[in-house]
Amino acid sequence: MGKPKGKGGGGKEESSSSGGSGALGTCSQVKVRHLLCEKQSKVLEALAKIQAGEKFDAVATAYSEDAARKGGDLGWKRRNELVGPFAEAAFKLQVGQMSDVIKTQFGYHLILCEGRKA
Repeated sequence: MGKPKGKGGGGKEESSSSGGSGALGTCSQVKVRHLLCEKQSKVLEALAKIQAGEKFDAVATAYSEDAARKGGDLGWKRRNELVGPFAEAAFKLQVGQMSDVIKTQFGYHLILCEGRKA
């Protein structure tokens, strides 16, 4: 998975049961943002901007091809509300951590975890 970014701002929502890495699989919901691009080259360009220090939500607004485009905010999601590879990646992330590039039937994603609930 990607490096912690510290731009999640969701630390207040983190459940006390998610403190250790062993508890990562036990949460029932995650608060996530994502960035979706049809082409891998475009998502890699967005990733480079985030790694250079730009805020995830600003890059998502500029680069994401998702219809929502509100800075990539998906809100609180349960595992069954997300497609397989996206759910697997999202539920492995710690608060403030960003995923590597994830491929789904919709395209290429970057996911930022902003919160976890037991």
